[in-house]
Amino acid sequence: MSEPLVVTFGCRLNAFESELMRRHARAAGLEQTVIVHTCAVTAEAERQARQAIRRARREHPNARIIVTGCSAQLAAERYRAMPEVDHVLGNAEKRDPEVWRALARLPVGERRVEVGDIMVVRETASHLLDGFDGRSRAFLEVQQGCDHRCTFCIIPFARGPSRSVPLDVVIARARALIAAGYAEIVLTGVDLTSWGQDLDGRPRLGRLVAALLDAVPELTRLRLSSLDPAELDPELEERLVGDPRLMPHLHLSVQSGDDLILKRMKRRHDRATVIALCERLRARRPELVFGADLIAGFPTEDEAMFDRTLALVEEAGLTFLHVFPFSPRPGTPAARMPQVPLAVRAERAARLREVGALRRDAFLRAQVGERVRGLVERGGRGHTDQYAPFRIVDAAPPAGSVCTFDVLAVEDGALRVRPAAPCEIGSRAA
Repeated sequence: MSEPLVVTFGCRLNAFESELMRRHARAAGLEQTVIVHTCAVTAEAERQARQAIRRARREHPNARIIVTGCSAQLAAERYRAMPEVDHVLGNAEKRDPEVWRALARLPVGERRVEVGDIMVVRETASHLLDGFDGRSRAFLEVQQGCDHRCTFCIIPFARGPSRSVPLDVVIARARALIAAGYAEIVLTGVDLTSWGQDLDGRPRLGRLVAALLDAVPELTRLRLSSLDPAELDPELEERLVGDPRLMPHLHLSVQSGDDLILKRMKRRHDRATVIALCERLRARRPELVFGADLIAGFPTEDEAMFDRTLALVEEAGLTFLHVFPFSPRPGTPAARMPQVPLAVRAERAARLREVGALRRDAFLRAQVGERVRGLVERGGRGHTDQYAPFRIVDAAPPAGSVCTFDVLAVEDGALRVRPAAPCEIGSRAA
């Protein structure tokens, strides 16, 4: 193993940071190294990370194992106590190239934990990348941290306060990514819709999106990562419905369809807000497709409350669901609330996933016989503009190509497609 191996859990921002760490480790000369990039959103994510650490030691007995990410930030000593682990890095330290150079200078067998106080960190912009190895699309971090305090969420204490990348820096990096041949850029952050609130004039995310699209006309495909439905500003809505370069797929951080549960979560929206938002945007851009994060079995949730979440899927017209059974995070208010039995949480999550699968499958079946556009990724796979997964029959165009496809069928949760015309070819290969 001459190249650093990164095992990534969690969100798109983690994927961005994994590439950053891979480059730092490579530049520092850290060969024979496995980096386990953890997530702290659920207990299951942490269990999987510990499992990955043990597997990495079995498969790479002579490698240096470095654990980092949100779970490592919050529970450094837990990972230090694992005999398989050599080093533990916090969420600020993992982004510092000097930390990686210092690790490379350590004698083999010397262990180190470097986890600082994330709540005092104020910087983010210097960690942007000019590309991503092995990807057709590039993630562009524009925001870091979170100032909200949802009662179920520990992430603000793992990521620190909200901080924004200045607009001119975002534009410059987007231009570099397009020049490098990336066909699609995804704007990402911990709390993306809070972008700009720490900058002069407190601009909103819509200002960033509009300025980026106006300043970089060669950017033809822009996506947004998860959005808070309470914080979409009017300028962002206008761009979403009026600019075809913004892909017609939005993922919303909804969490519940019951207003009392939303209050107990300390969310900033109610069910009517979600329904109205989806109806308003879809009325002006009918091809828009919506996804959502939903939590099943939040403390105090009864069957009627859960039924309102089930009903919201249909009422808001949600297509792609990310469903999580509630997982109490130590130190959060929700962990001290009356808990729904574990078996009930699991059963409700299964029912939500079943409804989500029906909605997704109906959407995919409706595409059969239609012509769609999408980005080719590795292995002859990809996603349409609406983020429906597809597999290409016969010979696939090169990864990074943007193509028009005829949809032939639905198979194993994905569209089977064939190119309908010559593709636009990017210079990147996935």
